[in-house]
Amino acid sequence: ITLPTGGTITTYSSTRVHTFNSTANFVVSSGFSSSVDTLLVAGGGAGGNWHAGGGGAGGMFTHTHTLSTGTYSIVIGSGGAGGTTSVGSNGGNTTAFSQTAIGGGRGGKYNVTTPASGGSGAGGNGTTGGSQYSNGASGTAGQGNAGGNGGADHAGGGGGGKGATGSNGSGDTVAGNGGIGGTNNYQTGSNQYYAGGGGGGIWYNNASGWTRGMGGSGGGGNGSTYGNNNPPSNGAVNTGGGGGGSGAQGENTSYASQTTGGSGIVIIKY
Repeated sequence: ITLPTGGTITTYSSTRVHTFNSTANFVVSSGFSSSVDTLLVAGGGAGGNWHAGGGGAGGMFTHTHTLSTGTYSIVIGSGGAGGTTSVGSNGGNTTAFSQTAIGGGRGGKYNVTTPASGGSGAGGNGTTGGSQYSNGASGTAGQGNAGGNGGADHAGGGGGGKGATGSNGSGDTVAGNGGIGGTNNYQTGSNQYYAGGGGGGIWYNNASGWTRGMGGSGGGGNGSTYGNNNPPSNGAVNTGGGGGGSGAQGENTSYASQTTGGSGIVIIKY
């Protein structure tokens, strides 16, 4: 019997694993029949731009079914691209075996653009524009959690993660941390974190006690302070982590490439 092909193939104990870090085919030859366990993680959303919250993590869940002969397309969601003069984008969906993990929501922009929902939702903006901008966006049931709310005028909320909602910003001075991701042991037999939310950004004027949000375990990026001495960081590749939010005052094109979400992953084991 010819064993299935596709992705990066590893083994541990009596388990065979196919890891897909990019889009490719999983091919099952005639005569092979087995129940397989699959982890799907979508791409994380981009962090927001301008007193903004962290990006939401990509949706994450597991699926079990019995294979039949055929070629199966495994699509890995990309991380949401960071915004320049506008907001960035949601993470891309990940699909395998007719199942879809939803991309994470992208962060918003001050009083102009609300944060977006997704697998997990983005954190709310630090804003004077009311709850429609400051409230964290919702996640998708079974795949992730909501983002935290922004605080007052300057502090963004943390993006939601698979394991928890993002933290709220506290007043003007403390941005919210990204929600912790979820754990899964399919790849090596030991638990690893995926789908952590991005930390919120905060405007910073060199006063003491102003704190940016940190990304959640599972690849979430850190938020930024206003000064580029503490820039935001991307969601980690192949974790589905949300990008860190920018705390910049006004449009800040230099932060765009640093707020990108992390790409997704699919792991198949049998």
